[in-house]
Amino acid sequence: MAFCHARDFLFCSMCGTFLSLKSSKSADCPLCGLKRNASEIEGKEVRYTVTAEDIRRELKIEPLVTLESAQIAEQVQRAVVNETCPQCNNPQLEYYTKQLRSADEGQTVFYDCPNCRFKYSLNT
Repeated sequence: MAFCHARDFLFCSMCGTFLSLKSSKSADCPLCGLKRNASEIEGKEVRYTVTAEDIRRELKIEPLVTLESAQIAEQVQRAVVNETCPQCNNPQLEYYTKQLRSADEGQTVFYDCPNCRFKYSLNT
């Protein structure tokens, strides 16, 4: 059996729906009715890997283990800036920065109001 890198033979060329092998002669599209000759699919093998992360993401399950670095980040004393909170007009906001985009672009500044817990971010 030959390994096939292109997996498009499993899908309808008209609408992209996964083909159904209901007979030994053809593969049918359940959505638009297109029929593909089974000889085009016969003898091809597709391999793929499903990781625990893939399953967790698909089922929308939170990770069982929380990273220690995530817990430490919440306990750190944050810097304070003299900016007014847009929600409660508190005169000072706590802030921290992260580089979320590519290195040649600016960082993201996250603001937290210690009074009303309002949060927002700015890309600089």
